[in-house]
Amino acid sequence: MKNTVLVIPSRFSSTRLPGKPLRLIAGKPMIQHVYERAKQSNFESIIIATEDERIKSCCEGFGATVCMTSKEHETGSDRLAEVVQIYDWSDDTIVVNLQGDEPLTPIENLYQVANNLVNTPDAAIATLATPLLNVKEYDDLNVVKVVMDKKGMALYFSRASIPFQRDASTQDCTNFALRHIGIYAYRASYLKDFSAMDVCPLEDLEKLEQLRAMWYGSRIHVDIAKEVPGHGVDTEEDLIAVEKIMLDQK
Repeated sequence: MKNTVLVIPSRFSSTRLPGKPLRLIAGKPMIQHVYERAKQSNFESIIIATEDERIKSCCEGFGATVCMTSKEHETGSDRLAEVVQIYDWSDDTIVVNLQGDEPLTPIENLYQVANNLVNTPDAAIATLATPLLNVKEYDDLNVVKVVMDKKGMALYFSRASIPFQRDASTQDCTNFALRHIGIYAYRASYLKDFSAMDVCPLEDLEKLEQLRAMWYGSRIHVDIAKEVPGHGVDTEEDLIAVEKIMLDQK
């Protein structure tokens, strides 16, 4: 895709699964699976951004381009902002963020989020979501919900059950909220500004970095993912589940 790059942030530290990027899945480090999935796309450039020499060495071993970044970054967006500065990309470059623990992400979703940003000039960021399946998901604090306006722009992201239904009725609130999935496309101009933005109070409360963008007035476009997102890896159980999926697909 013209003037569009893909960056894979990969951090060694993980509270629930230490050394996660280098954990083996079906005989390969997880980060290699993510990279090989990304290579199936036609983005101009694919870069792995990390703070860890072990990840750098591993990735260079299978031929990836690696950008070393600071150990101090709190969010993936902070890490991407440094990559933008290092490579000095033009303001209109589209930067797609593929998480380093998402080895089953559909390529179509990466194209979708990039194209949505290109086609929405007043948005600084584009992201994707999926319908909530049931009330249990709606009430689950581990499921990030997003509500948007009629033009597909995010109104708010929250771990809480939003919108709240004040009056008792049979209205199903899951029709108004979506389950947010952590895939983003950014304008490089926004990421250049992001690194200078202080963490905002709402971001600090919810632990959701996208609220920082909204706090400072940037708009986020939301669309329903064209393909069902693949299983991500946060725990040992996830690792086993993803490996089974991969082996079954062979």
